[in-house]
Amino acid sequence: MGDFRTRPPQLRPGRALAHTTGASGSESPHRSDSRPPQTPRGGRPADPDGRLGTTPPVPGRPTSFFWLLLALPALLFAVITWQVAADGPLLRLDERLSRALVHPDRFSELLADLGNVQVAVPVLVVVLVYVAWRGRARGTDRWWPAPLAAAVLMALVPALIVPVKELIARGGTPAVPPGTGYYPSGHTATAMIAYGASTLVLLPWLRTSYARRGAVAVCVLVVACVSFGLVRRGYHWPLDVVASWCLGTVLLASLRLFLGRFRSESAPQPK
Repeated sequence: MGDFRTRPPQLRPGRALAHTTGASGSESPHRSDSRPPQTPRGGRPADPDGRLGTTPPVPGRPTSFFWLLLALPALLFAVITWQVAADGPLLRLDERLSRALVHPDRFSELLADLGNVQVAVPVLVVVLVYVAWRGRARGTDRWWPAPLAAAVLMALVPALIVPVKELIARGGTPAVPPGTGYYPSGHTATAMIAYGASTLVLLPWLRTSYARRGAVAVCVLVVACVSFGLVRRGYHWPLDVVASWCLGTVLLASLRLFLGRFRSESAPQPK
Protein backbone atom coordinates (compact mmCIF):
# COMPACT_ATOMS: atom_id res chain seq x y z
CA MET A 1 0.00 0.00 0.00
CA GLY A 2 1.14 3.55 -0.58
CA ASP A 3 2.62 5.83 2.06
CA PHE A 4 0.09 8.55 3.04
CA ARG A 5 2.35 10.44 5.45
CA THR A 6 2.32 14.23 4.98
CA ARG A 7 5.86 14.80 6.29
CA PRO A 8 8.89 14.33 4.02
CA PRO A 9 10.76 10.99 4.14
CA GLN A 10 13.45 10.77 6.79
CA LEU A 11 16.99 9.54 6.21
CA ARG A 12 17.30 6.30 8.17
CA PRO A 13 20.59 4.86 9.42
CA GLY A 14 22.12 2.53 6.90
CA ARG A 15 19.98 3.88 4.04
CA ALA A 16 21.15 6.34 1.36
CA LEU A 17 18.87 9.12 0.14
CA ALA A 18 19.10 8.87 -3.65
CA HIS A 19 19.21 12.57 -4.53
CA THR A 20 21.09 14.03 -1.57
CA THR A 21 23.50 16.60 -3.05
CA GLY A 22 27.01 16.43 -1.69
CA ALA A 23 26.29 13.54 0.66
CA SER A 24 29.37 12.21 2.39
CA GLY A 25 30.35 9.31 4.55
CA SER A 26 30.08 5.57 4.22
CA GLU A 27 26.29 5.70 4.51
CA SER A 28 25.89 7.50 1.12
CA PRO A 29 27.59 5.77 -1.82
CA HIS A 30 26.62 8.43 -4.38
CA ARG A 31 29.31 11.09 -3.85
CA SER A 32 32.39 11.18 -1.61
CA ASP A 33 32.79 14.97 -1.45
CA SER A 34 30.72 18.12 -1.24
CA ARG A 35 30.90 19.04 -4.93
CA PRO A 36 27.54 19.59 -6.68
CA PRO A 37 26.54 17.05 -9.35
CA GLN A 38 27.54 17.81 -12.92
CA THR A 39 23.92 17.84 -14.16
CA PRO A 40 21.78 19.10 -11.26
CA ARG A 41 18.09 18.49 -11.74
CA GLY A 42 17.37 21.99 -10.55
CA GLY A 43 19.26 23.40 -13.53
CA ARG A 44 17.09 21.70 -16.13
CA PRO A 45 14.12 23.52 -17.67
CA ALA A 46 10.65 22.24 -16.97
CA ASP A 47 8.61 20.09 -19.33
CA PRO A 48 5.32 21.48 -20.71
CA ASP A 49 3.47 19.89 -17.78
CA GLY A 50 5.73 21.59 -15.25
CA ARG A 51 7.95 18.62 -14.42
CA LEU A 52 11.70 18.77 -14.71
CA GLY A 53 12.96 17.43 -18.00
CA THR A 54 15.74 17.57 -20.53
CA THR A 55 16.86 20.57 -22.54
CA PRO A 56 14.92 20.89 -25.85
CA PRO A 57 16.73 21.27 -29.19
CA VAL A 58 18.14 24.72 -29.85
CA PRO A 59 15.97 26.62 -32.40
CA GLY A 60 17.68 27.14 -35.72
CA ARG A 61 20.23 24.36 -35.21
CA PRO A 62 20.47 22.10 -38.31
CA THR A 63 19.03 18.61 -37.88
CA SER A 64 19.77 15.40 -39.74
CA PHE A 65 16.55 15.84 -41.73
CA PHE A 66 17.73 19.14 -43.20
CA TRP A 67 21.16 17.73 -43.93
CA LEU A 68 19.39 15.02 -45.94
CA LEU A 69 17.48 17.74 -47.80
CA LEU A 70 20.84 19.13 -48.83
CA ALA A 71 22.71 15.91 -49.56
CA LEU A 72 20.23 13.60 -51.29
CA PRO A 73 18.85 16.07 -53.89
CA ALA A 74 22.38 17.27 -54.64
CA LEU A 75 23.48 13.70 -55.27
CA LEU A 76 20.45 12.99 -57.45
CA PHE A 77 21.08 16.17 -59.45
CA ALA A 78 24.67 15.04 -60.06
CA VAL A 79 23.52 11.60 -61.22
CA ILE A 80 20.89 13.02 -63.60
CA THR A 81 23.36 15.54 -65.01
CA TRP A 82 25.88 12.76 -65.61
CA GLN A 83 23.26 10.65 -67.39
CA VAL A 84 22.18 13.52 -69.62
CA ALA A 85 25.74 14.55 -70.46
CA ALA A 86 26.84 10.96 -71.18
CA ASP A 87 23.67 10.02 -73.05
CA GLY A 88 23.12 7.26 -70.51
CA PRO A 89 20.35 4.66 -70.34
CA LEU A 90 18.24 6.93 -68.14
CA LEU A 91 17.61 9.13 -71.18
CA ARG A 92 15.83 6.30 -73.03
CA LEU A 93 13.31 6.07 -70.20
CA ASP A 94 13.03 9.85 -70.15
CA GLU A 95 12.22 10.00 -73.86
CA ARG A 96 9.61 7.24 -73.63
CA LEU A 97 7.94 8.98 -70.70
CA SER A 98 7.91 12.26 -72.59
CA ARG A 99 6.24 10.71 -75.65
CA ALA A 100 3.53 9.29 -73.38
CA LEU A 101 2.86 12.60 -71.62
CA VAL A 102 3.22 15.26 -74.32
CA HIS A 103 -0.08 16.65 -75.52
CA PRO A 104 0.24 20.36 -76.36
CA ASP A 105 -2.86 22.35 -75.49
CA ARG A 106 -3.75 25.78 -74.20
CA PHE A 107 -4.32 24.64 -70.61
CA SER A 108 -0.86 23.11 -70.24
CA GLU A 109 0.64 26.25 -71.74
CA LEU A 110 -1.12 28.41 -69.13
CA LEU A 111 0.18 26.18 -66.36
CA ALA A 112 3.72 26.45 -67.69
CA ASP A 113 3.39 30.24 -67.83
CA LEU A 114 3.13 30.32 -64.03
CA GLY A 115 6.87 29.66 -64.04
CA ASN A 116 7.66 32.70 -66.19
CA VAL A 117 9.86 35.34 -64.60
CA GLN A 118 7.18 37.94 -65.40
CA VAL A 119 4.70 36.03 -63.20
CA ALA A 120 6.70 34.35 -60.43
CA VAL A 121 9.16 37.11 -59.54
CA PRO A 122 6.50 39.83 -58.98
CA VAL A 123 4.76 37.46 -56.54
CA LEU A 124 8.02 37.11 -54.62
CA VAL A 125 8.57 40.87 -54.62
CA VAL A 126 5.11 41.54 -53.18
CA VAL A 127 5.65 39.00 -50.39
CA LEU A 128 9.11 40.35 -49.55
CA VAL A 129 7.80 43.92 -49.36
CA TYR A 130 4.98 42.77 -47.08
CA VAL A 131 7.33 40.83 -44.78
CA ALA A 132 9.76 43.75 -44.62
CA TRP A 133 6.93 46.16 -43.80
CA ARG A 134 5.61 43.88 -41.05
CA GLY A 135 9.07 43.53 -39.57
CA ARG A 136 9.69 47.28 -39.47
CA ALA A 137 6.22 47.94 -38.11
CA ARG A 138 6.86 45.49 -35.29
CA GLY A 139 10.07 47.32 -34.44
CA THR A 140 12.44 44.37 -34.73
CA ASP A 141 16.13 45.08 -35.24
CA ARG A 142 16.61 42.24 -37.72
CA TRP A 143 13.66 42.61 -40.04
CA TRP A 144 15.81 42.61 -43.19
CA PRO A 145 17.73 39.24 -43.25
CA ALA A 146 14.75 37.16 -44.41
CA PRO A 147 13.69 39.38 -47.36
CA LEU A 148 17.29 39.97 -48.36
CA ALA A 149 18.18 36.27 -48.27
CA ALA A 150 15.15 35.36 -50.39
CA ALA A 151 16.00 38.07 -52.94
CA VAL A 152 19.62 36.90 -53.17
CA LEU A 153 18.48 33.32 -53.63
CA MET A 154 16.22 34.35 -56.50
CA ALA A 155 19.12 36.19 -58.12
CA LEU A 156 21.26 33.05 -57.86
CA VAL A 157 18.89 30.99 -60.00
CA PRO A 158 20.04 32.24 -63.42
CA ALA A 159 23.64 32.27 -62.19
CA LEU A 160 23.36 28.54 -61.48
CA ILE A 161 21.03 27.43 -64.28
CA VAL A 162 22.52 29.21 -67.30
CA PRO A 163 26.06 27.77 -67.03
CA VAL A 164 24.65 24.23 -66.73
CA LYS A 165 22.44 24.81 -69.77
CA GLU A 166 25.44 25.95 -71.78
CA LEU A 167 27.60 23.08 -70.59
CA ILE A 168 25.11 20.25 -71.17
CA ALA A 169 23.49 21.76 -74.31
CA ARG A 170 20.60 19.27 -74.34
CA GLY A 171 18.14 19.48 -77.19
CA GLY A 172 14.42 19.95 -76.77
CA THR A 173 11.48 17.66 -77.36
CA PRO A 174 9.90 17.23 -80.81
CA ALA A 175 7.18 19.68 -79.70
CA VAL A 176 9.58 22.66 -79.68
CA PRO A 177 11.81 24.19 -82.37
CA PRO A 178 15.31 22.71 -82.70
CA GLY A 179 17.79 24.13 -80.25
CA THR A 180 19.79 23.41 -77.12
CA GLY A 181 19.87 24.60 -73.53
CA TYR A 182 16.82 22.78 -72.20
CA TYR A 183 18.54 21.11 -69.23
CA PRO A 184 17.75 21.91 -66.46
CA SER A 185 14.37 23.62 -66.61
CA GLY A 186 14.68 27.31 -65.85
CA HIS A 187 10.92 27.72 -65.50
CA THR A 188 10.75 24.99 -62.85
CA ALA A 189 13.67 26.46 -60.91
CA THR A 190 12.14 29.94 -61.09
CA ALA A 191 8.80 28.66 -59.82
CA MET A 192 10.34 26.66 -56.97
CA ILE A 193 12.49 29.51 -55.68
CA ALA A 194 9.99 32.33 -56.21
CA TYR A 195 6.99 30.56 -54.68
CA GLY A 196 9.03 28.49 -52.20
CA ALA A 197 11.00 31.45 -50.86
CA SER A 198 7.79 33.47 -50.62
CA THR A 199 6.26 30.74 -48.51
CA LEU A 200 9.28 30.36 -46.21
CA VAL A 201 9.55 34.06 -45.36
CA LEU A 202 5.78 34.36 -44.95
CA LEU A 203 5.24 31.35 -42.67
CA PRO A 204 6.37 33.01 -39.39
CA TRP A 205 3.79 35.77 -39.92
CA LEU A 206 0.85 33.38 -40.33
CA ARG A 207 -0.75 32.97 -36.92
CA THR A 208 -2.53 29.60 -37.26
CA SER A 209 -1.28 26.18 -38.23
CA TYR A 210 -4.08 25.93 -40.80
CA ALA A 211 -2.84 29.07 -42.55
CA ARG A 212 0.73 27.81 -42.58
CA ARG A 213 -0.26 24.40 -43.93
CA GLY A 214 -2.45 26.07 -46.53
CA ALA A 215 0.42 28.27 -47.70
CA VAL A 216 2.72 25.27 -48.07
CA ALA A 217 0.01 23.31 -49.91
CA VAL A 218 -0.60 26.17 -52.35
CA CYS A 219 3.14 26.48 -53.00
CA VAL A 220 3.51 22.76 -53.71
CA LEU A 221 0.41 22.79 -55.93
CA VAL A 222 1.62 25.73 -58.02
CA VAL A 223 5.07 24.19 -58.55
CA ALA A 224 3.46 20.87 -59.47
CA CYS A 225 1.18 22.61 -61.97
CA VAL A 226 4.12 24.41 -63.56
CA SER A 227 6.08 21.16 -63.81
CA PHE A 228 3.14 19.28 -65.33
CA GLY A 229 2.46 22.08 -67.80
CA LEU A 230 6.07 22.14 -68.98
CA VAL A 231 6.15 18.40 -69.63
CA ARG A 232 2.61 18.20 -71.02
CA ARG A 233 3.18 21.09 -73.41
CA GLY A 234 6.50 19.58 -74.49
CA TYR A 235 8.62 22.52 -73.39
CA HIS A 236 10.89 20.22 -71.37
CA TRP A 237 11.81 16.59 -70.92
CA PRO A 238 10.74 15.08 -67.56
CA LEU A 239 14.37 14.84 -66.40
CA ASP A 240 14.81 18.57 -67.04
CA VAL A 241 12.06 19.21 -64.51
CA VAL A 242 13.25 16.63 -61.98
CA ALA A 243 16.76 18.09 -62.04
CA SER A 244 15.35 21.54 -61.23
CA TRP A 245 13.36 20.01 -58.38
CA CYS A 246 16.60 18.70 -56.92
CA LEU A 247 18.42 21.99 -57.31
CA GLY A 248 15.49 23.97 -55.92
CA THR A 249 15.20 21.68 -52.91
CA VAL A 250 18.84 22.26 -52.03
CA LEU A 251 18.45 26.03 -52.32
CA LEU A 252 15.22 26.17 -50.33
CA ALA A 253 16.62 23.92 -47.60
CA SER A 254 19.63 26.23 -47.34
CA LEU A 255 17.30 29.23 -47.05
CA ARG A 256 15.28 27.45 -44.37
CA LEU A 257 18.38 26.78 -42.31
CA PHE A 258 19.44 30.41 -42.65
CA LEU A 259 16.03 31.77 -41.65
CA GLY A 260 15.98 29.58 -38.55
CA ARG A 261 18.77 31.71 -37.07
CA PHE A 262 16.63 34.85 -37.13
CA ARG A 263 13.10 33.56 -36.60
CA SER A 264 12.92 34.37 -32.90
CA GLU A 265 13.92 38.00 -33.52
CA SER A 266 12.27 38.81 -36.84
CA ALA A 267 8.76 37.43 -36.36
CA PRO A 268 6.30 36.62 -33.60
CA GLN A 269 6.29 33.10 -32.24
CA PRO A 270 3.56 30.93 -33.80
CA LYS A 271 0.65 30.00 -31.61
